[in-house]
Amino acid sequence: MRLWDIMAAIGLSCALAVPALADEAAVARGKYLVTIGGCNDCHTPGHFFGKPDMARMLGGSEVGFEVPGLGTFYGPNLTPDKKTGLGNWTDAQMIAAFRTGTRPDGRQLAPPMPWRALAALTDQDAAAIVAFLRSLPPVDNAVPGPFGPTETPTSFVSKIVPPPKKK
Repeated sequence: MRLWDIMAAIGLSCALAVPALADEAAVARGKYLVTIGGCNDCHTPGHFFGKPDMARMLGGSEVGFEVPGLGTFYGPNLTPDKKTGLGNWTDAQMIAAFRTGTRPDGRQLAPPMPWRALAALTDQDAAAIVAFLRSLPPVDNAVPGPFGPTETPTSFVSKIVPPPKKK
């Protein structure tokens, strides 16, 4: 190999490594944001029972939230599984959902989802969360629901009770 060929190979390998390092940094930042944001609380199986199944991290909860007058909602699967998770969503659709509270199909996210707080994320942080979610192993886990206010949930439910009316 000539010196020029060696230098070109080194340059190419360095150029290919820079995006990989940037991707790793974005994934790490996204993991940090998801962790401090408490996303595991509602979206990881077992979390509400004190034994989060981190092998299925963000794979959807078996515990629903009953919101009086609205129904019961379960933290959905946020992994890139194409059948039961976010695998068919675009990056823009994912960011729009956690910034505006609206899914690609037009349905509003359940009230426990703190999208109003997430609306303040920087573009870089929003992209980092998406990068982290895309880095997760896909988990095939369809969560129950949502259930309307007159429907009976099929799994464990945590009820959100409104404060008593003041006299």
